Amino acid sequence: MADYKMLIGGELVEAASGETFETFNPGTNEKLADLPRAGKEDAVKAIEAARKAFDEGPWPKLSGKERAEKLRAIAALIGDNAAMLAELEALDSGGTIRKASLADVPGAQQAFEWFAKLAEEQPDRADLPPAVFPQSENYRLYEPLGVCTGIIPWNFPFIMAAWKIAPALAAGNCSVIKPASYTSITALKLAQLITEADLLPPGVLNVLAGPGGTVGEELASNPMVDKVAFTGSTEVGRRIMQLASGTVKPVTLELGGKSANIVLDDADLDLAAAGVLFGTFFHGGQVCESGTRALVQRSIYDEFVSLLADRAGKIVLGNQLDMMTDIGPLVHRSQVETTERYVALGREEVGEPICGGSIPAGLPEGLAKENFFEPTIFVDVPNSAKIAQEEIFGPVLCVIPFDTDEEAIAIANDSIYGLAGGVQSGNLERAQKVAAGMRTGTVWINDYHMISPERPFGGYKQSGIGRELGTEGFDIYRQVKHVHVNPETSGRNNHIQYSALSANI
Repeated sequence: MADYKMLIGGELVEAASGETFETFNPGTNEKLADLPRAGKEDAVKAIEAARKAFDEGPWPKLSGKERAEKLRAIAALIGDNAAMLAELEALDSGGTIRKASLADVPGAQQAFEWFAKLAEEQPDRADLPPAVFPQSENYRLYEPLGVCTGIIPWNFPFIMAAWKIAPALAAGNCSVIKPASYTSITALKLAQLITEADLLPPGVLNVLAGPGGTVGEELASNPMVDKVAFTGSTEVGRRIMQLASGTVKPVTLELGGKSANIVLDDADLDLAAAGVLFGTFFHGGQVCESGTRALVQRSIYDEFVSLLADRAGKIVLGNQLDMMTDIGPLVHRSQVETTERYVALGREEVGEPICGGSIPAGLPEGLAKENFFEPTIFVDVPNSAKIAQEEIFGPVLCVIPFDTDEEAIAIANDSIYGLAGGVQSGNLERAQKVAAGMRTGTVWINDYHMISPERPFGGYKQSGIGRELGTEGFDIYRQVKHVHVNPETSGRNNHIQYSALSANI
């Protein structure tokens, strides 16, 4: 087994307590490694290292171009180690090697390249129009926030680490990152690669592994931290907000979803069926913006449901390291148990699913079948049902009929969430009108799951606060300062302006 350590203050270290925890391949239940189990002491050390690196070190004083060079070097490092990182990601998370190789690792590399570009191109100063009264020059300065912490989820551990690290560093901040306990390996490996290549000054990047209840809470509440970014459940996001409020630090939250994928009656049904199935069952439904509610116009409903059932039965479950596998294991047995509970609830609320609904039989020898779950489709689901309102984070699709475009929009918006959605239609003008009515952060038309570092991503309502990626994902890591300059160096103009405000000064 490989040896993985945490990164604190430029050094690869064990936990201060010496404690470790095990991580497993969910496809086989084979142990992958013992990882250092950080505690509060380690979290404080990492925050202090980041604080010192920001307050005393060279990183925030570098030009954007100099920081960009370092970020591009990290991107190249990821590219050079792509095959190894993809295999580790698949082994640790249960995601397929196809996903890791074609989406996760290239996506992380592209994130570092994109934010390097912004570090180089976005100005640190912007002049404002001169003021007539009081007569003055004015400009904005864009400055790094300071110490930024990032707490990343278990479903996309490598690319989400890049989403937290790259913009923070590009803007001149210093960072402390904590991956999820189930899936810590690739973040730790990235820290090791960066350290061994000597790409960053000590303390600029720190990576911890350990429980959210101690490490995560310290990263959110510590007064030396200037910003927190969190991706995960809405329930935990609320807790992060509470902890951050103690020192009124800004938060970026990318939380849960129950996204609607609307199929209009003018859609190409073959393309739309592919979009709905991909929108739901990609990565076993363990995606915050999955289109787990398929809203289908009644005039095509029966035909479309039949098409979904036929195609869902052809989805291949198997070893996540096999390029022909469509869905690997869920991340952990506990996630299968959650899915089982919701499917049982769906049977009570709606009836039998038209396909799936259980742990699959007939998997290849050697796989831990208890960690797998069949693609499951419930039809004629009322939008008020719990399986249509609550995030399952498993391979479960709810199909909901509607009559008019206005009704589809109303159903789509009848949710506490607003992270993403889709519209499948052969009429672009109609689809765009429906998309405009959906209260959600991203809408894909005749597509799904297409996320790029160059485009903002985030949610409405209880799906979160702020946007990652795009230029917006860079700006949230910068502070804006207004500078006012009185052009009268003698101070006479000051006297005139002050006197105009109060004769008694």
